[in-house]
Amino acid sequence: MQRLYRSTKDRMLGGICGGIAEKFNWDPSLVRLGLVFLCLITGVIPLVLTYFVAWVIVPETPVDKT
Repeated sequence: MQRLYRSTKDRMLGGICGGIAEKFNWDPSLVRLGLVFLCLITGVIPLVLTYFVAWVIVPETPVDKT
C-alpha cells in the first residue's frame, strides 16, 4: 500500500493537495478545486483546520539517499 506524503515538487502551500494527487494519480489542480468547493459547502474554518492538522501530521516525501 502506498503511503500519503506531502508533495515536495507540486506544492502551493503545504503540499497536501499535491500529495493526494500523487497518491491517486489525479491532477493537482482538480484536487485543489475540490478542496475550495468543500470549503464553500462545509464552511471555511473546519476544512482549513483539517488542512493545517494534515500539514503537521503528514510527512514530506522522503529523499532517496543513494
